[in-house]
Amino acid sequence: MNGFLNMLKPPGMTSAGLAGLCRRLTGEKRVGHAGTLDPEAAGVLPVMVGRATKLFDYLVEKEKTYVAEVAFGASTDTMDAEGRVLETGDRYPDESAVREAARKLEGDIIQHPSMYSAIKKDGKPLYRLARAGAEVEVPERRVHVESLEVLRALPDHGWMIRVRCGRGTYIRSLCDDLGRLCGCPAHMRFLLRTATGVFDVETALTLEELGEMEKNGCLEKALIPMDRPLFHLPEARVCEKSTSRVLNGVPLGMEELESGSVDGLTRMYLKDRFLGLARREEDRIVFRVLFS
Repeated sequence: MNGFLNMLKPPGMTSAGLAGLCRRLTGEKRVGHAGTLDPEAAGVLPVMVGRATKLFDYLVEKEKTYVAEVAFGASTDTMDAEGRVLETGDRYPDESAVREAARKLEGDIIQHPSMYSAIKKDGKPLYRLARAGAEVEVPERRVHVESLEVLRALPDHGWMIRVRCGRGTYIRSLCDDLGRLCGCPAHMRFLLRTATGVFDVETALTLEELGEMEKNGCLEKALIPMDRPLFHLPEARVCEKSTSRVLNGVPLGMEELESGSVDGLTRMYLKDRFLGLARREEDRIVFRVLFS
């Protein structure tokens, strides 16, 4: 089994835990997740199966979309509803104030993530270190927020927001920042990732659905082809006469292309067979990932 699973991670489960369950259901040893969701969050989590794990370093999560609830009235040490309350306030902002604050958080911004995050220190997630009582300085990071929409008001001084952003963006931090900009402490009450790259929530599978497919012997139908998340890259096709050379990993000349061209990272095909990824090095085509 080789390809991607578009999984819907439930709240309360780690991303690694979900990948482990997918490993058990597929019977494939090589299984990993692309991009991490915090344990308390729910939503889309791409899972790589089999040879697709070789593509991890080349996946470009151009954009992610989240729906969240920001709750005004209290800030917490985790920046979400699970944390210890640090500050309270009752100067609840109106809609115009929330929208104005949201506009200030669009574009390239600097974030200060919570200690209770999936950022790793010496190979360990910070949230595990925090729960063990360790204190670690969390470095600030520059992220890009394409848009931050204020959708509607919710009970108990909450507002539903939709965020389109680049990788590495912490929605909890945005909620905390909204509180600071509005002059009323705030935290994230709910989070759902609705899309990451080509994977979206409308086609995501629950673990229960994946389990049913396994029972019915149709698990392979859930697999997304290995080249599908790479469609943002250009493509080229190799001449049939070069089949043995390419399958043995021999660098190719430009004249061995049937169609397309290779400059930067390129999807390579032999007829309709996905061969892997290659790039140009001087006057040669060199494979970075080859599925022989």
